[in-house]
Amino acid sequence: MNSENKDESPTNFIRNIINDDLRTGKHNSIVTRFPPEPNGYLHIGHAKSICLNFGTANYYDGFCNLRFDDTNPAKEDIEYVKSIKEDILWLGFDWDGKIKFSSNYFDIFYKSAEELISKGLAYVCFLSIEKTRSYRGTLKSPGKNSPYRKTSPEENLILFHKMKAGEFKEGECVLRAKIDMSSNFMCMRDPTLYRIRFDTHHQTNDDWCIYPMYDFAHCIGDAIEGVTHSICTLEFQDNRRIYNWILENLDEFNLPSRPHQYEFSRLNLEFTTTSKRNLKLLVDNNHVSGWDDPRMPTISGLRRRGYTPASIIKFSEAIGVSKVNSLTDVSILESAIRDDLNSIAPRSMAVINPIKLIIENYPADKMESIKAPNHPQNEKMGTREIFFSREIYIDREDFLEVSPNNKYKRLALNKEVRLRNSYVVKATRFDNDKDGNFKTIYCTYDSETLGKNPSDGRKVKGVIHFVEASSALEAEFRIYDRLFSESNPSKFDDFSLILNPDSLKIKYGFVESNLSAAKIERVYQFEREGYYCLDNQLKDKLIFNKTVGLKDTYK
Repeated sequence: MNSENKDESPTNFIRNIINDDLRTGKHNSIVTRFPPEPNGYLHIGHAKSICLNFGTANYYDGFCNLRFDDTNPAKEDIEYVKSIKEDILWLGFDWDGKIKFSSNYFDIFYKSAEELISKGLAYVCFLSIEKTRSYRGTLKSPGKNSPYRKTSPEENLILFHKMKAGEFKEGECVLRAKIDMSSNFMCMRDPTLYRIRFDTHHQTNDDWCIYPMYDFAHCIGDAIEGVTHSICTLEFQDNRRIYNWILENLDEFNLPSRPHQYEFSRLNLEFTTTSKRNLKLLVDNNHVSGWDDPRMPTISGLRRRGYTPASIIKFSEAIGVSKVNSLTDVSILESAIRDDLNSIAPRSMAVINPIKLIIENYPADKMESIKAPNHPQNEKMGTREIFFSREIYIDREDFLEVSPNNKYKRLALNKEVRLRNSYVVKATRFDNDKDGNFKTIYCTYDSETLGKNPSDGRKVKGVIHFVEASSALEAEFRIYDRLFSESNPSKFDDFSLILNPDSLKIKYGFVESNLSAAKIERVYQFEREGYYCLDNQLKDKLIFNKTVGLKDTYK
């Protein structure tokens, strides 16, 4: 990045720290990392972290590693590895060198554990989960030492080797750090470093049956890779003490240049959960169709809904980087995609709630071709061909029998409107169905008003959209709303109680014939309706997902 762009780029407290580190010579170059767990799909909160870690490295002409924290094979899957790589590349970022896995360093982690054991700083504990919890104490009272804490280093090494050899049952014992059971920080009360898992690992198969905990593996992985600034979210703030303790007590990694951890506030978005556990529950309990359901805040869900990489990056920049947890207004995200699409989305017409309109004075055997702009403010986007004939579809909400007031700009009996890119028409009569609903509207058109105002000076204020009936393509429209009815779902234990029953509405209507060539993930502005994209999963029929409305109308 050149210096001019750097001057324009917004700063934050992490960049201030890096600036000081470079100025004082603590570091000569910057290495960050993005360490996702391959136990689910990435969400909008991860996107913020991606933008921060990769963006920071790019800003300082440094490097950002992609390292999968694959230390719990019971919850991990190669499907998640593939989806995470795809999401990062789709956002426009790339990692330095080869993709890294924590499992690449299992031998080093194991030797590091042996070193701590030999120094009397770790021990094998056989307390049950319940006993361990009771020994831990509370925020107001100190814990008490495990009876296995006094085991000699020599015996602990033998026990740890037996753990690796699979001679103990899963859950029978763990390796714990020997720190301080009276610490004011619960995470420092002899935390677990290794546990037994007899699950097949997606990278190492059945080579290992003991796996390091995140707090143990993460800091060592950073040190191995030469990470300078290990950036994570605030819930790991207290765990920074474990991070430092482990590196300080390992001879190979206790260096002045060793990594340091810095925390920022995670993204909490209104009407959304960014808890991977809760997102998985939504999928597993069939509250959504999958991880890429357009109602999900996953990157793949946002992509399927029509969000662009540019809009997500802009959103991440808009909310900034801080140390204060807060609930972010979802309208900021919607504004980011709306601003991006306004300039790049080609225009088209779709009738979502169709009703037929018959123009009685238009020739029955005539079909007219009209050129319409693809974007009213950008001539470079060219034109498209639309059609006009005696029978067209308009939106049911664009007609009332009687105009309610002078401000009403849609169609009513004896009232004129302009059809978008076409003629002025006047409604004369209508038919009802057996339930009394409008079935067909009849009107006349002024043949002299194509592209110009009526010659006698009549003022026609309203403009409505339409689709010519014989060339129209049938389409399904999926209209999405907030997944939850409460702005802060994290306050509720049972998400099923606050699911929005109207989070998805499906309607059937018509689109212009040129949309037979609609492209996957291309977002169109359906005039007066909103932004819609062709669904990327169902390719045998036209299904359009609503990305966002033309303006924020949520109440």
